[in-house]
Amino acid sequence: MVDFLAENNHCGQAILRIVSCGNAIIAELLRLSEFVPGVFRLRNKADQQKYGDIIFDFSYFKGPELWEGKLEAKPDLQDLDDEFRENNIEILTRFYLAFQSVHKYIVDLNRYLDDLNEGIYIQQTIETVLLNEDGKQLLCEALYLYGVMLLVIDQKIEGEVRERMLVSYYRYSAARSADSNMDDICKLLRSTGYSSQPGAKRPANYPESYFSRVPINETFISMVIGRLRSDDIYNQVSAYPLPEHRSVALAPQAAMLYVALYFDASILHTQQAKMREIVDKYFPDNWVISIYMGMCVNLAEAWEPYKAAKTALNQTLDLSNVKEQASRCAAVRERVHTQVQQFLKEGCLREELVLDNIPKLLNCLRDCNVAIRWMILHTADSAYDPNNKRLRQIKDQAQTDSKYNPKILFQLLLDIAQFEFILKEMFKQMLSEKQTKWESYKTEGSERMTELADVFSGVKPLTRVEKNENLQAWFREIAKQIMSLNYDDSTAAGRKTVQLIQALEEVQEFHQLESNLQICQFLADTRKFLHQMIRTINIKEEVLITMQIVGDLSYAWQLIDSFTFIMQESIRASPSMVTKLRATFLKLASALDMPLLRINQANSPDLLSVSQYYSGELVSYVRKVLQIIPESMFTSLLKIIKLQTHDIIEVPTRLDKDKLRDYAQLVPRYEVAKLTHAISIFTEGILMMKTTLVGIIKVDPKQLLEDGIRKELVKRVALALHRGLIFNPRAKPSELMPKLKDMAATMDGFHRSFEYIQDYVNIYGLKIWQEEVSRIINYNVEQECNSFLRTKIQDWQSMYQSTHIPIPAFAPVDESATFIGRLCREILRITDPKSACYIDQLNTWYDLRTHQEVSNSRLFSEIQDTLGTFGLNGLDRLLCFMIVKELQNFLSMFQKTVLRDKGVHDALKSLTNAVNPLKGIVANCVKVYSTAVTKTQRIWPAYLDAIMKVGQMQILRRQIANELNYSCRFDSKHLAAALENLNEAILADIEAHYQDPSLPYPKEDNTLLYEITAYLEAAGIHTPLNKIYITTKRLPYFPIVNFLFLISQLPKLQYSKNLGMVCRKPADPVDWPPLVLGLLTLLKQFHSRYTEQFLALIGQFVRSMMEQCTSQKVPEMPADVVGALLFLEDYVRYTKLPRRVVEAHVPSFIFDEFRTVM
Repeated sequence: MVDFLAENNHCGQAILRIVSCGNAIIAELLRLSEFVPGVFRLRNKADQQKYGDIIFDFSYFKGPELWEGKLEAKPDLQDLDDEFRENNIEILTRFYLAFQSVHKYIVDLNRYLDDLNEGIYIQQTIETVLLNEDGKQLLCEALYLYGVMLLVIDQKIEGEVRERMLVSYYRYSAARSADSNMDDICKLLRSTGYSSQPGAKRPANYPESYFSRVPINETFISMVIGRLRSDDIYNQVSAYPLPEHRSVALAPQAAMLYVALYFDASILHTQQAKMREIVDKYFPDNWVISIYMGMCVNLAEAWEPYKAAKTALNQTLDLSNVKEQASRCAAVRERVHTQVQQFLKEGCLREELVLDNIPKLLNCLRDCNVAIRWMILHTADSAYDPNNKRLRQIKDQAQTDSKYNPKILFQLLLDIAQFEFILKEMFKQMLSEKQTKWESYKTEGSERMTELADVFSGVKPLTRVEKNENLQAWFREIAKQIMSLNYDDSTAAGRKTVQLIQALEEVQEFHQLESNLQICQFLADTRKFLHQMIRTINIKEEVLITMQIVGDLSYAWQLIDSFTFIMQESIRASPSMVTKLRATFLKLASALDMPLLRINQANSPDLLSVSQYYSGELVSYVRKVLQIIPESMFTSLLKIIKLQTHDIIEVPTRLDKDKLRDYAQLVPRYEVAKLTHAISIFTEGILMMKTTLVGIIKVDPKQLLEDGIRKELVKRVALALHRGLIFNPRAKPSELMPKLKDMAATMDGFHRSFEYIQDYVNIYGLKIWQEEVSRIINYNVEQECNSFLRTKIQDWQSMYQSTHIPIPAFAPVDESATFIGRLCREILRITDPKSACYIDQLNTWYDLRTHQEVSNSRLFSEIQDTLGTFGLNGLDRLLCFMIVKELQNFLSMFQKTVLRDKGVHDALKSLTNAVNPLKGIVANCVKVYSTAVTKTQRIWPAYLDAIMKVGQMQILRRQIANELNYSCRFDSKHLAAALENLNEAILADIEAHYQDPSLPYPKEDNTLLYEITAYLEAAGIHTPLNKIYITTKRLPYFPIVNFLFLISQLPKLQYSKNLGMVCRKPADPVDWPPLVLGLLTLLKQFHSRYTEQFLALIGQFVRSMMEQCTSQKVPEMPADVVGALLFLEDYVRYTKLPRRVVEAHVPSFIFDEFRTVM
């Protein structure tokens, strides 16, 4: 008959594929459960208020039109809904595909069972498949995995959250009409009412009603439960020959039976005989079981609602039985711990001892692993509900009588893991060398016999040995017999070897050969070689398999976390402990075998992703445990920083010898040396752990150490930045500069200590420092910019966030999400044009009322010292986003207030008619202009606010660019020169291309321009004023509105020879530089003809006013004309355009006269 799992056996391959898929689905569900978007939980009030109207549970399906109608009635809700869809559709799709695969799994299983019943697979029925060993295992696993899937979903993803996610996917997915499974998936995964929160009440008929949502063939369920009850389907009992180990041998099967029984709950409720049999066989001495990858269940709690099950289990849960099992476990633990420690003594586990004592060693392993399993499972706090009095009693009894001490238990786990690891490595080596050694022993033995034959031939002179032809022939025959032994036929060879040993013993006795010591020695050596051959031939792979089965630690996949603190404390006390922990982690890695076995057998493409998930989880746990080393290092490092900065005086270059003792400072220097030594010891500890393959991930201890140091650095620097950059907006004067100085000192301390320590731990300190600090700042900038983005960058999408070295996120303390936002808003607050006046020539802000200096360009040098180039660059990026936001708000305000206001519209129309043509002069200009300004008066306050904000941010961007460029030229002059030359060369090439299109130009897929821009901005080689921030459409009256705005603001300003244009009254604040730069930036966003018209209108205004003054014989130039001309001067200066641009609109003699006024 064809092997059930053979590739040409369609029946076996079909069920194998289903089971393989089941294991992969569970891994995907576990992976996704860590990425449930928090917003779907609607836990806090902010989420409920913001998203409560767009996130629905299954009540949505009762009247979708009603809910959608409510959304459509409110445009802002619709907008929020669209934004929510864009941000979450990717993760929702991933969840939906996982949910869909669960439904598809059970549909495929049901179809397979139908095919079996209908005879699609020739000569195969459910009965025949269950008779086959592999078939039996796979059918049982198929049902069990479906149950586990449902339990995992309910435990890891709450029912309400599932419903909300499914409804959101249904609403947002374009494929919903084509997806006919949606209804079935919703029916299967609707909320069960179950909550994984401790103390939550269990819903009625749970989980059997949940398991029965998709009907499954009852005969199949019944037969699977029957098989699980009666058979040892995995033949595990052979690995555990002792009767008291039977429940452990059958533990995997017991977990399967536990899940399968929920598919036929009548057994749990009423069939006492069956339940009695099940409990006697599987649960006579245990009541906490691991069902899948460390998911633990306490039967005392789980079977509470079922009469038959509860009654059957009472005997096991009887306190006298609990006491007996716990006491037995304690006695075994004490006995085997001594044995294991004895075996682990240096030089004890030699090859001969191992080969002679295989059964003894295996028994020790069995006893030890069984004791550890019982204690970890039955004393775990998470396995007992603290609110249940009976369960508390059972737990207390188990802990007391088993003499539970987590440290001793953990020590035993460490020792047994080390013992197993050494044994396995020895066996692997012996297996690999088995044939070679066997052949060498055979040759040695045969040669000894040939030499003895030669001795008795009388040819070889050996003291007092007479010639004996019979013995000579006999020894030659023995040599031949030894050489004829065949390695491949080990049974016959073993039997024959035993006979040869007996023959050699007999020849020694019968022929009185004892008298000759040399012959005795030859015979003894040969017997020893033959014994070694027997030992070597007995090295079988079965021993390794038994060790693998016995050493399984998958039940502790989650519970091992309770030992993390003990592990870390023992590492802190003795860093060399890491080498022992390595064996424990490898023992834990054996848990990966279970989910991967079937996936591997089926040659499924899921093998890599599933093994990567579980290996990644384990490696993350290894990192978590070993993180104590970098933590301890940093604790010592902080002490070193303190000593170096506060206690140790720097030794001058010249020193009087009588002051030498003062500078020696032996005590603090000894303290620094001691702390440095402690740090290097920690480093040594982690580096002692060799490169290890954990699952499929290679763990390099040097990399682990570096990642750990990076993680600790990121944690501490991020916390320092978060705490150090919190400002009180009411503080007078601002806390900005003092806090930046303190922060700079803190960062310098980190930097110096990192430099100091790098040689002692063999890492590139400066490289790590720059990479991690830049990552922290860029991540915080990205998160801050999220508030300006419609499609937000989630943590798992961010290029700066990392799973191994995560950047911590802190709860916002004000409107800003991060420290970079707080810093930016504090700078904007103190340089606000409403309260501060900016003097361009001095690069300084002064308070409008007190005329005290508020801030100057030194501020940006301070930020450079504190946050480095990355910080300034990040601030610049954030200001860009803010400018974009302001400009967008401005445009919407323009549409609403300017274009839709009839009075304003009419005033603009009449002014347009009055000023046409622009080359001419406006008659009666003072009246025309003042009328237009008066009629549009109400729109200017909001207009002024928006323009000033943009102008203020542009001033800050120019200052930042200036600081970046200055430091780049100083610190990296070659980079600055190279960037400037490359920039000029590229611009020249692009200009040449537009002159002659046949010349080259960067293609669309060429990232050169994009990449060079990032470099130029980081080096401050860019002009913020020339940047296009938003895309715009044509706006009617746009130039004339801006012109009117400018002349409406001019009366609020006055000209000062020393300071230029300044505000007349602090009560009505207008700051000239932000006004000019704001208008300039705004015009830059539109077509250049708008700027042309705007300048023409100003020119016409100047000419008309001058004409009127001349005709009325007013000797002085009007203040508004001075302001308008100053605007044109500043416009030319800021944009770096030639003077002829403005002289086209204003005659040069007016400019000449204007200069005499200046």
